Amino acid sequence: MQKETIKSEIPRWQAEGIKKALKNRRVVVLSGGRQTGKTTLLNQVLEKDSVLLSLDEDNLLTFAKTDPKEFIKHSSGTMFIDEVQKAPGLIPEIKMAVDKNNRPGQYLLTGSANIQTLPIITDSMAGRNTRIRLRPLTIGEILNRTPKFLEHAFNVDFPRKISGYNKEQIFDFAFCGGYPEAVKLDSQKDRKEWHGDYIDDLINRDLKDLMNIRRQNELKELVLILAGWSGKFMDAAKIGAGMGLAKQTLETYINALESLYLFDRVNPWVRTDYERVGKSAKFYANDTGFMTSILGWKKEDVIRNSDRSGKLMETFIFQELAAQIDLDRDYKLYQYRDYKQHEVDFLIERDDGAMVGIEVKASHSVSMEDFSPQIWFKENIVKGKMPYTALVLYSGEDTLSFGNGLLAVPTAALWME
Repeated sequence: MQKETIKSEIPRWQAEGIKKALKNRRVVVLSGGRQTGKTTLLNQVLEKDSVLLSLDEDNLLTFAKTDPKEFIKHSSGTMFIDEVQKAPGLIPEIKMAVDKNNRPGQYLLTGSANIQTLPIITDSMAGRNTRIRLRPLTIGEILNRTPKFLEHAFNVDFPRKISGYNKEQIFDFAFCGGYPEAVKLDSQKDRKEWHGDYIDDLINRDLKDLMNIRRQNELKELVLILAGWSGKFMDAAKIGAGMGLAKQTLETYINALESLYLFDRVNPWVRTDYERVGKSAKFYANDTGFMTSILGWKKEDVIRNSDRSGKLMETFIFQELAAQIDLDRDYKLYQYRDYKQHEVDFLIERDDGAMVGIEVKASHSVSMEDFSPQIWFKENIVKGKMPYTALVLYSGEDTLSFGNGLLAVPTAALWME
């Protein structure tokens, strides 16, 4: 990635959503992995009468644990509490405080573990909070572009040509990834070292806030294995057998790594009476820079390897899509595969039932054959019941129509206004 495109502080897409939420809800919960830029984002939405407290500071953490009722007291503005999962005893006190006072914007809670799934938050904050996810930087954020891909996709009005982003340049973006500190580094070697230190810190420190997992070497091995499964339907039995782990232990480890936002799942689209539809989720690394570093990939080797190129491109597109879908609850992201091996990489469903299907190609050319899975899906599953547009995202420059709602679209459309 060209260094001149990187600003010292990059405006985040979620900033406006947080500001809006603070005007309407008593508690806002912001979660995302460490080093994704939560503190920078808080400073972008911070107002003069707000208070920012980080439980990474030992003295504040001790205060929060020993006297949570006193810790959360404030009379106006918003209290931002960072890394709140370290002191879960704050949650019942916050609940009581907002039950006595229904003023919106009282608390913004953040965490680098998935605090949204902690039972104490789910049970205590129902109806009182809204939840927002912060992912690593997207290319659109880095280039300071407004997210427009979903609008273009459902309106079917992509630019005729998008120049300047061939396969090699897209892979430059993918190898950098989206962690702000890693993006600023000059070389793949430096980024690899950064990502290695990042994983060590998460496993050695942050997992202690979630669960008592002592077999840290096995967790590091599992991170490497799961990175290799990105873009696939994970075979837990095969992974467990290879590592010598019991099923329950493996599930615990995988859930822990998901809670730290290293990996994510895309659920299957199952709203059909077709009896052969698959029910398995698809597994993805949450950052391609982290993924390529952990796997020890080099860009020149990946470009020549079709399997790795496809995995990298699909994971990269997942990250870009997921970040835009997070901004608007009218959209949901799915994938489709049935027992006869019909498969659509991504399905985006709007709340009115309209759908956009996406097939991912790393190459710079597209043929009618690339639309075959979506043609089958459209004719046999959709059956004209809802508007459906079939896209193939590829590394070329031209938007090409293949008729009947079939479009080949440059991958760069993901970050073009």
